[in-house]
Amino acid sequence: MGLNKGKRPNIVFIITDQQRYDTIRANGFDHMITPNLDRLAARGARFEKMYITSPSCAPSRASLFTGTYPHTNGVFRNDEEWSYCWVKDLAEAGYRTVNVGKMHTWPVEGAFGFHERHVTENKDRDHPSLPFYLDNWDKAYFARGKEKPSRVTQRGRQGYENLLGAWVWEDEEILHPDVLVPQMAKWWIERYPGEEPFFLQIGIPGPHPPYDPTQEYLDKYEGRALPPPIPADDIGEQPKAYQMLRQHHLDDDADGIVHLTHPSPEQADRQRRHYYANVTMIDDQVGEILDALEARGVLDETVVIFTSDHGDCLTDHGHSQKWNMYESTVHVPAIAAGPGVVPGQRIDALVSLFDFGPTILEMAEVDLPEWMEARSLTPLMRGEAEQRPRVFCEHSNDALLEGTRMVTMVREGDLKLVHFVDADEGQLFDLAADPQELDNLWDDPAHAGTKARLIDEILRWRTESALKTQGYPLACIRGAMAMMSPPGRPGKGQHREGSRGPKAWK
Repeated sequence: MGLNKGKRPNIVFIITDQQRYDTIRANGFDHMITPNLDRLAARGARFEKMYITSPSCAPSRASLFTGTYPHTNGVFRNDEEWSYCWVKDLAEAGYRTVNVGKMHTWPVEGAFGFHERHVTENKDRDHPSLPFYLDNWDKAYFARGKEKPSRVTQRGRQGYENLLGAWVWEDEEILHPDVLVPQMAKWWIERYPGEEPFFLQIGIPGPHPPYDPTQEYLDKYEGRALPPPIPADDIGEQPKAYQMLRQHHLDDDADGIVHLTHPSPEQADRQRRHYYANVTMIDDQVGEILDALEARGVLDETVVIFTSDHGDCLTDHGHSQKWNMYESTVHVPAIAAGPGVVPGQRIDALVSLFDFGPTILEMAEVDLPEWMEARSLTPLMRGEAEQRPRVFCEHSNDALLEGTRMVTMVREGDLKLVHFVDADEGQLFDLAADPQELDNLWDDPAHAGTKARLIDEILRWRTESALKTQGYPLACIRGAMAMMSPPGRPGKGQHREGSRGPKAWK
């Protein structure tokens, strides 16, 4: 794998929430200010066609941490229980496994193979349908005798109904969850005394709404030309499930966003300015994490991976947030750098977010389960030509996407099809000719053959998935204890030769 013999790398896995592909300057988006993610990209590989497996937080993350699709692991909604997590395999192989921040697991407080979990969940969790759980953010506010912000407190803001979930963070900067989580991770890096290599998963809650950078970061985008939203002219012709989804967002302030039927260009630009500024705020925190690794003398022997669980429409096609299959939602940024990764790569192959699971296991010299549907990305990161012919994404009806029992996306080359299991309508786009997905070819007779073939590919994929994953239920049973109880601390005989001792730390 290109790693030093007998020396397994540390692995830092940074996952933001709801970050679009067009949010990193190194990916070709000059409207962004992301010097630290650009620095990380220069050291490693950028994946230009990374697709999620589900357009919602918990389903996407459950898929990522099991290496299986939602229809295999059974998690289609935020409140469905996880039954497996490959982190336990890292712990059993001698890694110190640590989670700081958001993972969106269910139950929230489960161990899921981690020795340590320092949980901070959503920016807005004050909602009757969410589980009662006091996370580290709650505790930080409690220690200061303050009330944690939520949609309940934000509704008192002047003009709340017209802000599209965008405002300035006015409290102490350290209390912002997109600062608190990375700073706790940095603190852990600075203090870790162990002999074992570590797997540190950092779940940054933003730029998920509310879009709330501090004024310092918002000022960086003052007068900056930003890409406008993709028009919503076709909203009346979109699949009925999407129209119902949009109406839901008009009726309910999900995550603090009161969606608007026809936001003005100024309102849409203001929302994007806050969103992109929030990303830059996160970028600075990523830089501090990289600096902390360098200060401990372990940056060069640490694989750092950065990605997100899904994107955000930001009023593209008339939609708020996610739960759809538009590119704004399903296409995410992804960077990997460190031992075994050829620097400066731009990988154009179709890849899936959950492929990072077997990639991390392979880097840690852990055998991959035969039933795992995800594929390791290490051949691509070594510069070898190996890619998927197509990628898939799926979602079932939940509290927001109520108009269908199952929606499935397949992308093959530049062709992209969106299929609704209970309707004759759907979407078919040629992304080379129509990158903004404005020309739906679903009912075009000239593309009937393509549509039928791609629908057949969905059927073939699900059939092959059922055969591939026959061993998954047994793996869930065997791993049940690891889901709720932390693993034992790695000791002699559990970690392999070549584990770094304290002498490797500055």
